[in-house]
Amino acid sequence: MRVVKTLLVIMAAFACIGWPSAGAAEEVVIGYTGPLSGPAAGYAKDNFTGADLAIREINADGGIKVAGKNYTFRFECLDDQMSPEAAVANARKLVSRYNAPVVFNSLAHCIGPLLKVNLEPGNEFLIMGYSSIHSLHNFGNPLFINPTPNFIAYIIAYCDIVWQKGFRRGAMVVVNTAYGDAWRGQFRSHWERRGGVITADHAVPYTGNPDDYRKELEDAIAADPDFILIGGASVPTALVAKLAREIGYDGAFLLSDQARMDAMARFLDHREIRYHNGTDVLNSVIGVANIADLPLPYSTTFAEKYTSIFKRPPAWETALNYTAMKIIARAMVRAGTVSDPFAIRAAIPELLGEKPILGDKSPNEVFGIEDNGILKSAGVLQTVEDGRVSRVDHIFSFPKSEEEFYEALNQSKAIEPENIRWFPLR
Repeated sequence: MRVVKTLLVIMAAFACIGWPSAGAAEEVVIGYTGPLSGPAAGYAKDNFTGADLAIREINADGGIKVAGKNYTFRFECLDDQMSPEAAVANARKLVSRYNAPVVFNSLAHCIGPLLKVNLEPGNEFLIMGYSSIHSLHNFGNPLFINPTPNFIAYIIAYCDIVWQKGFRRGAMVVVNTAYGDAWRGQFRSHWERRGGVITADHAVPYTGNPDDYRKELEDAIAADPDFILIGGASVPTALVAKLAREIGYDGAFLLSDQARMDAMARFLDHREIRYHNGTDVLNSVIGVANIADLPLPYSTTFAEKYTSIFKRPPAWETALNYTAMKIIARAMVRAGTVSDPFAIRAAIPELLGEKPILGDKSPNEVFGIEDNGILKSAGVLQTVEDGRVSRVDHIFSFPKSEEEFYEALNQSKAIEPENIRWFPLR
């Protein structure tokens, strides 16, 4: 077993090495630290392969030209096994050994510690931190960019959807991390404000071992909820859903934005998002949408290109990290430097203000960047009922006014603009 785990880590490391193009171009290293091994390894792969694909494409096009010099990129990935201490050590290694100006990470409980070290004099680096937990931006760190929308937008949308279904009783069995705690706290607040009831509230380790969460799941089901909020990485979330059905739960699931219906279905060996051993595991589910279903002109092309290289379908994290890396490359050109993280960050607002990232050439759309580093992009969700997957709802939570919403709506290349909805954060 130890040999197999070692081989998996080695394979993951090779998967995230972007191949530089030939020629006299100098090389810029982009770093990633994340769980290349362990229960969240699939989630890490969803993230880093997006940036990896962007780097491959940039290099295949000859790289970038900055201040008269040609540059290509190389992607270096290090395994931190979800450990904040290891993530910090990895980031320092990426900066000191490889001079990486940018380090990607995708776990809230690791991003927080990284934000405490990325401004050390002489060792500054830009964090591309994928987390929907936007309270991380309360640190006021000027070298922090976040490509994903606020998870609270999903919570507001979920509450609207299930309330309209007549649901009033909800339970929560969510991963016991900072990310999971934020989801549980905010969901309870919004649901109870609506007049709903939380019948059970549990934080559990999403280890994949049913004995680690069976008792809490049985307690949640015994409270007779209309729905259960579950969520962590996709594979352990699939196991939680499977166990709930085996215990006898036949109600709805709401998935936190880290879990993916398509990845869960593949793990459960569904040909489609349907049945397992006669039990409808993934029926009556609300979660983040599948990339291939997004109503953007480039979605299908992106999914096909990604799958041909990595032999797996892309996830939402894949698309957002892909676009984030493309933005970094353009910002380096605009800033006239590949090494100064402050200048690279400062170039982004004007860059996106002049030319937003739109769905005719990208798998997701970016309409700008907030002062605190959050990219202005949509959330996407779908529902599954009776084996049928709904159309995708685009959730715009970034507009501060109706005028800004309609400006972004008119810019969007979405094929189904009628499914773009404004959910202002409150």
